[in-house]
Amino acid sequence: MDSIIINGGTVLEGSVALGGSKNAALPVIISSLLTADKCCYGRVPALRDVSTTLRLLSRLGVTIEKDVVAGGPLELTADKVQELEAPYDLVKTMRASFLVLGPLLARFGEARVSTPGGCAIGTRPVDLHLQGMERMGACIRQDHGYIEARARELKGAVIDLGFPSVGATENLMMAATLARGETVIRNAAREPEVAELGAVLAKMGARVSGAGGDVIRIEGVGELHGMAHEMSPDRIEAGTFMVGAALTGGNVLIEDARVDHIEAFAAKLRETGARVAEEAGGVRVTGNGRVRSTDVATLPYPGFPTDLQAQMMVLMAVSDGTSVITENIFENRFMHAQELNRMGARITLDGNQATVRGVAELSGAPVMATDLRASMSLVLAGLVAGGETEVSRVYHLDRGYENIEGKLAGLGADIRRVSRDD
Repeated sequence: MDSIIINGGTVLEGSVALGGSKNAALPVIISSLLTADKCCYGRVPALRDVSTTLRLLSRLGVTIEKDVVAGGPLELTADKVQELEAPYDLVKTMRASFLVLGPLLARFGEARVSTPGGCAIGTRPVDLHLQGMERMGACIRQDHGYIEARARELKGAVIDLGFPSVGATENLMMAATLARGETVIRNAAREPEVAELGAVLAKMGARVSGAGGDVIRIEGVGELHGMAHEMSPDRIEAGTFMVGAALTGGNVLIEDARVDHIEAFAAKLRETGARVAEEAGGVRVTGNGRVRSTDVATLPYPGFPTDLQAQMMVLMAVSDGTSVITENIFENRFMHAQELNRMGARITLDGNQATVRGVAELSGAPVMATDLRASMSLVLAGLVAGGETEVSRVYHLDRGYENIEGKLAGLGADIRRVSRDD
């Protein structure tokens, strides 16, 4: 099992290129199930989650003509789909696998999908997905850990989401493209990745309007066709490198980053004393060596993203005061706090709030990753900790960051990956 070893104390400087967005890529390549035509995708990140998705699509019968190699193109053709079951052994490792339910149901009239897994950061039920599909006329039942859905024909419906769930919004959008009549999704998720999926569906011939806003309208069509699309840069990866620059007092240009996709986060980063400036090539972040404390509360987009909460906690751990971080999205997303405390941080937890009292310095220690973003927070902590930090179980990290040790080393970090015996 791989570990990452960091010797802290270096300053991050230079420029770094972003990979394609993981959170956009997964639903976009799953949308290939909606047509028998070839779909071509560029800038698909070479991540464990992408590999898992491709294995699932291949299991269903999708032809993968070109795989993701060093950012190369990906071509998918779903003209020979015969298997309509997404099995537990694939869905258990990644929640986004559940998104095959909508396309399979819409195009083939049935689907059998295992209830999902993924990071252990909360229950994250799929009730909203299922309630929406029932509103569209699907018959849903749960049997032996699987969701079985059938519909002779999906029909347009008005769907009010109780929470702006990204996954439910995306699943229902894809299902609605081939439904009869108009579907209206209210209180929809507004993340840029939802807008990107809407743009991809429109390229395929879907009649979609409002994606990226809180009301999305989809007029169903008889069939969709192939298209080509290049993934947007990963905004969470961008925010991670922005924290790294502020944390180490560095000066980093994050190429192709867009502040307007993470505006709430960028505003908080500026409150800590970092300089965040948009340039022609991306976003430059300059740390001033002194981190001011600030309170943070995660919220649905356009609020502060939960996927940057763990990284921000590291920054607050070495701030000049006390901050309160409130996690409003997932109920179990503070598992990194205990590991940070092992490195000398002073973090106390009370329900969905973490009180972080800044310390002058963290100290290197062996720590264990518990989920994707927690993994990254421990790597960031290692950058400023005195001595050596070893982060184990970095397979979590590989789900969402492509060659992170190489990118950080390119910015001056003393970091390397090693293989350990299990």
